[in-house]
Amino acid sequence: MPPWDYDIIIVGGGPAGLTAGIYAGRSRLKTLLLEKLIHGGQVMTTDLVENYPGFPEGVSGFELSDRMRKQAERFGLEFRNGEVLELIPGADSHLMKLEGGELRAGAVIIASGARYRSLGVPGEKEFTGKGVSYCATCDGALFRGETIAVVGGGDTALTDTMFLTRFAAKIHLIHRRNAFRGEKFLQEQVFAREKEGKVEIHWDTVVQEVRGVQAVESLILQNLKTGAVSSLPVAGAFIFVGITPNTIWLKNLVPMDEWGFILTNDLMATTVPGIFAAGDVRSKLLRQISTAVGDGATAAFAAENYLSEHLKG
Repeated sequence: MPPWDYDIIIVGGGPAGLTAGIYAGRSRLKTLLLEKLIHGGQVMTTDLVENYPGFPEGVSGFELSDRMRKQAERFGLEFRNGEVLELIPGADSHLMKLEGGELRAGAVIIASGARYRSLGVPGEKEFTGKGVSYCATCDGALFRGETIAVVGGGDTALTDTMFLTRFAAKIHLIHRRNAFRGEKFLQEQVFAREKEGKVEIHWDTVVQEVRGVQAVESLILQNLKTGAVSSLPVAGAFIFVGITPNTIWLKNLVPMDEWGFILTNDLMATTVPGIFAAGDVRSKLLRQISTAVGDGATAAFAAENYLSEHLKG
């Protein structure tokens, strides 16, 4: 018998982890997926996914995640909710310390994803859940008929600005640069709503402070070119200024880039034998559902090859 509880343990239940589970299950490897929060990852909070192949009219993030999970279950993937406190690599197996015990795995696929980054300005933390939000699909409906702000200029900021136009009377889109970083199709949609007066764009502008009493009432803005400071009355602020990888629990076990994303080779392998990484937690050019799926498939296949060679030895 192998000296472990599972052939593969996957940490993280987003598209990368679920895809890795599908491939590992089809290879008849005993595989467990551990997820701290909800299976599906950040895609669960996405109202409409329009750029994933095979869905011409788009698909809700919940439906796509649910289908992935059911497919993984069909091939025997086991699921467990729990947080990994520590990963200790070994020559024969890797030890995972959990809140409720320990597990050993022949190979580990880290697909713990990333979380939304905060601005770090006064008032942001105090008013989180009281007007400050990082999830448009979670909280957008609370601002029906209100004037709100969106901070950011990438794909998420632009996508969620369009989603929030369903509810808000007006949206102030605040971006620190003079051009968006999001894909052109999304930019075109936002510019069209700007012409309609639904969206007002504040270029070269940052948020200095979030103000209010019981809830958000205004944002203090600064124009980076002129230095001018102004107060913008809003009922809510949605923050989309990038992501931070969920890698603190690894305690620098594997090499990471300057932002904390895990460095791997083309096989999704880290420098620690038998430990792989996939999805948003990995250092790479593009973080999308489609790239996460590719990472997960590659990681599972590479882990299978590693186990095969490991057992031979």
